[in-house]
Amino acid sequence: MTDLSVKTKLADAMAQDFERDLLHDGTTPDKIQIQIKRSKDRITSAPVMILLCLDMSEMDSYPDDKRQTAERMMAIQSVGAAGLQLLLAAHAEGLGAVWACWPLFAQETIQTSLNLSESWEPQGMFFIGYPLSIPQVRERREIESISLFL
Repeated sequence: MTDLSVKTKLADAMAQDFERDLLHDGTTPDKIQIQIKRSKDRITSAPVMILLCLDMSEMDSYPDDKRQTAERMMAIQSVGAAGLQLLLAAHAEGLGAVWACWPLFAQETIQTSLNLSESWEPQGMFFIGYPLSIPQVRERREIESISLFL
């Protein structure tokens, strides 16, 4: 998505949900406005915004909850893998990208705002563009400190 008017419409719609949730959480009005502005700026300022959705309409259907839950989990894992590939592809092209999961909190609002099918469940937003600067590589922990090898 590159159209500023569409991104602005989406950002405004999502801001209403965000404000409602933050008020419910007891967040002060001044902090709410700061967080909403940051959220809206992310959506509208990125040259490209990609919305990644889950669609269960072509997945297998099972009569029992255990297998149906597993089928949904497989679909969610597939969406996550697709998101990772998107980030890697952007990086390979010299682009910067950020993955935000807040669409999970505003799925219906996003569907309505973008006129999406009900079967398209928003999962993540990717903000893509050329980075202003390249951050320093963080020091990584040794693999043995975060893994168990059997």
